[in-house]
Amino acid sequence: MSNVRRVYVEKKPAFAVKAKELKHEIKHYLGISTVTAVRELIRYDVENISDEVFEKACKTVFAEPPVDDLYLEKFDVAEGARVFSVEFLPGQFDQRADSAVQCVQFLDENAAPIIRSATTYVIEGTVTDAEFEAIKHHCINPVDSRETGLEKPETLVTVFPDPEDVKIFDGFKDMAEADLKELYASLNLAMTFKDFQHIQKYFKNEEKRDPSMTEIRVLDTYWSDHCRHTTFSTELTSVKFDEGDYKAPIEKTYEEYLDAHKNMYKGRDDKFVCLMDLALMAMKKLKAEGKLADQEESDEINACSIVVPVDVDGKEEEWLINFKNETHNHPTEIEPFGGAATCLGGAIRDPLSGRTYVYQAMRVTGAADPTVSVKETLKGKLPQKKLVRSAAHGYSSYGNQIGLATGAVKEIYHPDYVAKRMEIGAVMGAAPRRAVIRENSDPGDIIILLGGRTGRDGIGGATGSSKVHTEASIEVCGAEVQKGNAPTERKIQRMFRREEVSHIIKKCNDFGAGGVSVAIGELAPGLQIDLDKVPKKYAGLDGTEIAISESQERMAVVVDPKDVDTFLKFANEENLEAVPVAVVTEEPRLVLNWRGKEIVNISRAFLDTNGAHQETSVEVEIPSKDGNLFEERPDVTDVKKKWLDVLADLNVCSQKGLVEMFDGSIGAGSVFMPHGGKYQLTETQSMVAKVPVQNGKTETVTMMSYGFDPYLSSWSPYHGAAYAVTESVAKIVATGGDYKKIRFTFQEYFRRMTEDPKRWSQPFSALLGAYAAQIGFGLPSIGGKDSMSGTFNDIDVPPTLVSFAVDVAKVKDVITPEFKKAGSRLVWLRAPKDSYDLPDYPALMEQYDKLHQDIQAGRVISAYALDRHGIAAAVSKMAFGNGMGVKIEHNLDPRDFFAPAFGDIICEVPDGKVGELAITYTVIGEVTNDAKFSYSDTEITLKEALSTWEETLEGVFKTAAGTEEVKADDGSLYKADNIYVCKHKVAKPRVFIPVFPGTNCEYDSTRAFERAGAEVDVKVFKNLTAEDIHDSVEIFEKAIDQAQMIMFPGGFSAGDEPDGSAKFFATAFQNEKIKEAVMKLLNERDGLALGICNGFQALIKLGLVPYGEICGQKADSPTLTFNTIGRHISKMVYTKVVSNKSPWLALAELGKTYAIPASHGEGRFVADEEWLKKLFANGQVATRYVDADGNLCVENEEWNVNGSYAAIEGITSPDGRVFGKMGHAERRGDSVAINIYGDQDMKIFESGVAYFK
Repeated sequence: MSNVRRVYVEKKPAFAVKAKELKHEIKHYLGISTVTAVRELIRYDVENISDEVFEKACKTVFAEPPVDDLYLEKFDVAEGARVFSVEFLPGQFDQRADSAVQCVQFLDENAAPIIRSATTYVIEGTVTDAEFEAIKHHCINPVDSRETGLEKPETLVTVFPDPEDVKIFDGFKDMAEADLKELYASLNLAMTFKDFQHIQKYFKNEEKRDPSMTEIRVLDTYWSDHCRHTTFSTELTSVKFDEGDYKAPIEKTYEEYLDAHKNMYKGRDDKFVCLMDLALMAMKKLKAEGKLADQEESDEINACSIVVPVDVDGKEEEWLINFKNETHNHPTEIEPFGGAATCLGGAIRDPLSGRTYVYQAMRVTGAADPTVSVKETLKGKLPQKKLVRSAAHGYSSYGNQIGLATGAVKEIYHPDYVAKRMEIGAVMGAAPRRAVIRENSDPGDIIILLGGRTGRDGIGGATGSSKVHTEASIEVCGAEVQKGNAPTERKIQRMFRREEVSHIIKKCNDFGAGGVSVAIGELAPGLQIDLDKVPKKYAGLDGTEIAISESQERMAVVVDPKDVDTFLKFANEENLEAVPVAVVTEEPRLVLNWRGKEIVNISRAFLDTNGAHQETSVEVEIPSKDGNLFEERPDVTDVKKKWLDVLADLNVCSQKGLVEMFDGSIGAGSVFMPHGGKYQLTETQSMVAKVPVQNGKTETVTMMSYGFDPYLSSWSPYHGAAYAVTESVAKIVATGGDYKKIRFTFQEYFRRMTEDPKRWSQPFSALLGAYAAQIGFGLPSIGGKDSMSGTFNDIDVPPTLVSFAVDVAKVKDVITPEFKKAGSRLVWLRAPKDSYDLPDYPALMEQYDKLHQDIQAGRVISAYALDRHGIAAAVSKMAFGNGMGVKIEHNLDPRDFFAPAFGDIICEVPDGKVGELAITYTVIGEVTNDAKFSYSDTEITLKEALSTWEETLEGVFKTAAGTEEVKADDGSLYKADNIYVCKHKVAKPRVFIPVFPGTNCEYDSTRAFERAGAEVDVKVFKNLTAEDIHDSVEIFEKAIDQAQMIMFPGGFSAGDEPDGSAKFFATAFQNEKIKEAVMKLLNERDGLALGICNGFQALIKLGLVPYGEICGQKADSPTLTFNTIGRHISKMVYTKVVSNKSPWLALAELGKTYAIPASHGEGRFVADEEWLKKLFANGQVATRYVDADGNLCVENEEWNVNGSYAAIEGITSPDGRVFGKMGHAERRGDSVAINIYGDQDMKIFESGVAYFK
C-alpha cells in the first residue's frame, strides 16, 4: 500500500492555453496533422500530509476551482489515446514542487510534506509509433528532463547512499607519460594535457604526495577558460599579415598597439603580447593620458564601475554606476530556458556582489533563421524556432520574477549562429558611494555563505562553457546547466540594498563559476573552508561535488568576526539562509575539509600560475574589396519592392512579439518603453533609465546601447569591430547623450581556436579594430567578456565583437525616436570616412558634438542611427509609432536610400529650423500626416508597410492569438449616487504592504504611497522554518491591526507556481488570525484594500473581490487566468475609468482614458454571463481596456491585451473599498515612459489617502 497520494490538475477547455499551443506546434512544427486533441495535466505526488491539510491544498494550492479540473489518483482517457509523463532529472531544481511545499507549510507550519511534480500529456487521434516518438522528443529536453513511468511510487522518501571518501590518485606524481595521458583522457577535463603535466610536476616537487580527485577538479575549474580567460591569455609569439586591400590600416593599428605596449611596460619582461593585453591596452593608454578619471579604483572587480555625480532632491551625491555583460552561449544552446535564465542571473550577480542595485537590463542575442522548417535542423541540435522561443521564455521569466526592467531586446539573425547561439545579458547597477565599503580580508575574518543551497546542478559549468561542442553535448552535459531561482536572488538584492547591511560587508564574491572552491577561494590568499557546513539541497553529495557545484543565487561574504551575528540577523529578516563556512588564515593556502579530512590543500602561488603557459602564432587574413558592403551599390529598379523587402528582412522586421515578453516598466524608472509613439510601434535604439534613488527625486539618467553587425564582421572583423563601437556611440548621440562621457564594455564571441595561426586572425583583427576606435574616439572600454567556443563540428559563428556604450545624462537631454509632427524636415548626417572605408574619427566627433548642441537647442526633435539597412528602414520605423507618413525628396539617389550607413544619423527638424543647424547635413524629405510613404512616383500606404514589417516573425513570436470572438457592449459609464464615506478619519493613514517570496513591486508601491502622504509599513513573510512562519503570522497580524489600508503588491508569488498566480498570498491570508485581522480592518475600521497585478490575483483568490470578504473561490467565481496569447505581456495599456463607486478612484476622472504599464502572464479576467451582468449592474467594474482613442475594443488583442471578458481591467468589492486591477498604476514618476502618449496618473494612491482625511 503506497503512502503517496496522486493528484492530476487540468485547465478547463476554455483556459487550456498550453495544450492548444502544443497541438498547434505538433501540426505546424512537426507536420503531424492526425492529432485531434492534446491534453496537458500537471501531476503532483504528495506524501507526509494529513487528510485535512490535503483536502485544503487541493482547492487552494494544487488547483483553483474556477479554471481547473482536479482528479484524484487517476483520470479518464479517450480510447486509443497515447499518454506519457515528463519529470525533471534528479537534482534539477523543480520550482513548482518547491513552491507547493512552501504553500502547504503555510496551511500547517509543522508539516514536512514531500512533493514531486510532473507533466502528463495525452495525445488523441491516430499517430504512428515514430510520430509519437517525435512528439515526445519535442516535449522532452534530455538536458534537464526525462520520461517517467505512469505507475505511482511506494514512497517519495529518497534514501541517499552515503558518499564514498574522495579518491586519491595513487602513483600520480611518478606516473610515466603514457599512463598520465590515459588518466587524463579518462577524466573528461577542460584543461590541456600540458596543464595536467604542470600539476604532476607541482605535486612531485613541492607537495611530495599524490593529489585527490577534488584537487584535480578544483584546478580544472580554476584554470578553465571561463575563470581564467586561457585563450585570451595565450602568448602570441609571432604575427604575420597577409597581403590585401586593407592591409595598411590594420598593420598600422598593430604597430601603434606595440608602441603603447612598449611604453606601458618599460623594463618589465613578464608582459607579453596576447589578446587580453590587446583588449585592455586602449584603456591603459587612455588612463595614463588622464582620460579615465571616473573609474572606481578597487581590488574587488565585480563589474565595470564608474563614479558619477547624481542629483538627489537638488543636492549632489557621489554614486557608483556599474555595468556588466555576460554570455551563456553553450548552456543556452543545449538547454535554452535554463541557460538564458542563468545568463541574466549571472549578469545581475556581478554588480550585486559589488553591492550595487541592478535596475535595468538589455538582451542581445544571435540566432539562425527561426522561420525555417523544423526538418532543416542539424543532427544533435534543437530547432532554431524552439531555441529562440525557449531562451526568450527563460531570460524573461528570470528578469520578470526578480523585478528587473528590460529596456532593450534585440535578436540578430545570421545563418552561422546555427553553430552556437549567442545569448548576451547586459545590466546596469547603481548605489550611493557611501554605501559600499571595499576592504581586504584579514586573517581571522569569517566567510558567510548566503542564499540558495548547494545541489548537483551546474557541476562543471565553468569548464562546460570552455568545452568542445559536439552532437553528444545535449546528452552528456545535463548537470552543467544551472536552474535559476529568481525569488532568492531578489531577496539578496533587498538585503544588499540596505545600507546598514552593505556597511559590514568587507568583500563579496558571487558563485558565478566554479562554486565554493572558486567563489570563496578568490576572497583571500589563505582559507580554511569547512564543506560540512555548506547547506545542501539534498543528502548524498560528496566533497568534490560540494566544492565545485555552481548552484546559483549564492553569495560569499567576508565580515569581521564581531559583525557575524548582526549579519545573520539581517539575513533572517530577509528570509535568507546564511551560514559561516570558512575562516581567513595567515598562510596563503587553499584548504578544504570534508568529513574531518583535508581533501584540498594547495598553495596560492600554484593556483595563481593559471596552468601551463600557452603560446601560438597568428596569421592575419586581410579582407579584399570583394564582398565589401560599402562598395556594393546595386541599382534599384523597383523602389517599392526593395522598400518592402527591407521592411520584411529578418534583421529589420518587427520583434514586438519578442520584446513584449520582458517587463519594461518595473522600478518606475524606465525613461523609454521599448516601443513608443501613440501606437507603440517605434522601437527605441538605446535604453534610458533614471538612477534608482530610493528616497528622493533625481534628474540623472543612464543610457546604454549596443553596436554590431554580423554581415559586416564576416567580411572584415576589423571593420566590424570599428563600426560596432561607432554604431553604439551613434545610438547614444541620437538619444541626446554627450559622446564625450561614454564608457564601453565589449562582448567577444569567436570560433574555437586551434594550433592553426589563421584561426586566430578573427579575434586578433577585431580587437585591433576596437583598439583603433577607442583611441580614435578617445573613449575606453573598461570591461568585457570573452567566449571562445563558437564552433559546432565544422561550422563557426560569425566573428562577433558587440560594443555596449554607457553614458550618463540628465532627463532634459533625452529625445525619443518617433516622428513628432507633420511638416518637419528630415535631414541626413553622414559619418565622414577615410579612403579605407573606416570612420574619420576627428571629423565624426565634430559632427556628433554639433548634433548634441542641435538637440539641446531644440533644433532636432527626433533622431535615428542608421545601420546596414540604410535610410529606408530608419524613416519607416520612426513613422510607425505615431502613424505618420514620409515624403522623400525625388532627387535623392535610391542607391543612397538603401545603402549601409553605419554611424550616420537621420534627424527630424521642425519646419523653419533647418537653416539654424550646426551639423553638416543633406535634406532628404519631410514628415507628413497622410499615412503613406512616398518617394518620386512610388507610394506605399502605412498599412501595407506595417503589415509587411509585422509579418516576418509573427509565426515565431506571435503578437495575437487570434482567439474566439467576444461579445461587444455599449461601454456605458456607472455613476454612483453616493460613494462610501470613511467614519474613522486619520491625519496620516498607514498602509501595510506584505512581501512574500517572489514579490517584486514593493519598492514602487511604497514610493507611490509615500508620495501620496501615507505612512508605509513593509514586512517580509519568513518561511524558512516552522518557527519563522509562526512569527510571521504574529507580525502580520499586528501590522494589519495598526494599519488603515492593505496593499497587495505585484510580483510572482514563488514564480507563479504551483501553476497559477498569487498562491502564496492566498494561502497565507487564509490563516485564521490574519483573516480575522483583515476583516476587522475592513468591517470595524472602514479600511481600504488595494491589489495590483499579482495583488489583484490575490484579492480574487481570497474572495475580497468581488465578494468583499475572505471566503475563498467557488467553482463559478470570476477569476484571472492565462493571457490568451499564452505568454507574459509587457506594454502600456489604455484603460478607461467606467465607474466612480470606489473611494480609490475619487480623484480619477470618470470616462477618462489613462496610459498604464501592464506586465503579466495571467491577467485575463473571466466570468460567466450572470456574474458579468451583476458586476456591471452594481458598478463593480471599475476600469476597462480601450484603444488609444478611448474606444472599447473587446476583440482586438492589440488593446485588450490579455483577452479579458468584456475588456475588464479592474473590479471592486460591492461597496468599492476593495479594488483590484491588473495595470501597474504605481509605476509612474516624472520623466517615466516619455515616449508614450497619454495621462499616466490615475491618482489612486492620493485618493486612498484623501479618503481618511
